[in-house]
Amino acid sequence: MSTRTVDAVVIGAGPNGLVAANALVDAGWEVLVLEEQDHVGGAVRTAEVTAPGFHNDLFSAFYPLAAASRIIQGLDLQDHGLTWLRAPDVLAHALDDGRAAVLHHDPAETAAGLERFAPGDGEAWLRMVQAWDRIRDPLLDALFTPFPPAVSAVKLLARSGMAGALDLARLAVLPVRRLGDEHFRGEGGPLLLTGNAMHSDVPPDAAGSGIFGWLLAMLGQDVGFPVPQGGAGRLAGALAARVVAGGGDIETGMRVDSVVVRGGRAVGVRTQDGTEVRARHAVVADVTAPALYRDLVGLQHVPAKVRRDLDRFQWDHPTFKVNWALDRPIPWTAPGARGAGTVHLGVDGDGFVDMAADLSVGRVPERPFLLFGQMTTSDPSRSPAGTESAWAYTHVPHSSAWDDDAVAAHAERVQAAVERVAPGFGDAVLARHVQSPLDLQAANSSLHGGAVNGGTSAIHQQLFFRPTPGLGRPETPVANLFLASASAHPGGGVHGACGWNAARAALGASGRTGAVRRLLTRTVWERALGAG
Repeated sequence: MSTRTVDAVVIGAGPNGLVAANALVDAGWEVLVLEEQDHVGGAVRTAEVTAPGFHNDLFSAFYPLAAASRIIQGLDLQDHGLTWLRAPDVLAHALDDGRAAVLHHDPAETAAGLERFAPGDGEAWLRMVQAWDRIRDPLLDALFTPFPPAVSAVKLLARSGMAGALDLARLAVLPVRRLGDEHFRGEGGPLLLTGNAMHSDVPPDAAGSGIFGWLLAMLGQDVGFPVPQGGAGRLAGALAARVVAGGGDIETGMRVDSVVVRGGRAVGVRTQDGTEVRARHAVVADVTAPALYRDLVGLQHVPAKVRRDLDRFQWDHPTFKVNWALDRPIPWTAPGARGAGTVHLGVDGDGFVDMAADLSVGRVPERPFLLFGQMTTSDPSRSPAGTESAWAYTHVPHSSAWDDDAVAAHAERVQAAVERVAPGFGDAVLARHVQSPLDLQAANSSLHGGAVNGGTSAIHQQLFFRPTPGLGRPETPVANLFLASASAHPGGGVHGACGWNAARAALGASGRTGAVRRLLTRTVWERALGAG
């Protein structure tokens, strides 16, 4: 059995793993990234799966969190081939009756459109944007840093005042349906907020859905929903190129079978071919928390309470995705949908609740809510001139069996929803490619059962409850082992914070104050986990 020694091993070349690797090579560490798949990127990949010349993003596609993330922006990925593009409009919610609520790049234009739904709603939107502008930077810092975000919280309090801080705390637990009712009289504003909230798996009547809807809507109004020119894979490619330029190594097609633990410390990994890679300082894992502890570390190396908490770990709802190659632009009934990179469709305000109820009881929705991407509208390089590369995804229940008949039936439901708001859509289809939850998992083992966010975004598994009740930090009960995936705080989305936080924790643990940090972390873990 061969061996190799580096300063840090990063398991997984998803965006968080690649961000972690970049932070470590910037610190001068010798870093090796090991990726099971033949391509880097994890859930940030592009391929021609429909027709030649049509580039489809296989998983994520639009990146408002990346555009707003100081972590991603600080990596200067434009120097490694990344160019951001934006559609003429950010987002639209298309209704079956031909109307659409539109999120324009200019808040005044968004407000004007909402005013047509009900007098006063435009002004309500502008007040919401003004409140966002006031607290944007300290809020994003607080969201992206390990828990507790003490410095950012102080800045946020100074910016918002006590009354504003209490309003923000209330927003953090407010259902998005109630948030829409409190601010708007017409349908438009609530449609924009609720559609964005449904990017997560939190139901519109559930606590915490309001903050997701508000955050994504405000980010869309602020930085848009940008896409990498040439495909999502260009973002992953730029991250990987930067790692290599900094002296790091990336090996694809190399599965890690186990984390080597000796004396309660992670000292390296063992790969599928029997190679042991020793880590002088850290093992950083961009894998889900259950996979890390159960499959790679082994439950015998973690405290009993962690083992019990893993038994109640909750996954987010699986994703079902359809990709299309279209021979013409999409024939939207609502003019407002034509220039939007992202289109929400399939339901009205009450339909959000109906779909959430279906998912809650394990029933496949007959009228699914869809997130639809017009990729050529956002980036003309995605398909030949005059055509459109498009996709739609929706959430489905955990309990469904996805045999060929079930997959075909749900693909037809998805296409029928598009046909209702774009009559003639089916006639424009040159080719179609379907990704069931099982297909997503087969393409990326971290997408467990088709769940794309590393665990539910519900409030009981966020902050210091993520991934299990404890620190809300990337440190684990195993010394020198750090969790860098979306299972860690702050969770899903391509913002790089999970990887960045893990890398910073690894650097801190190996620095001059490392012994003190490790002692404090162990003490907190012991208190959180109890004697078990």
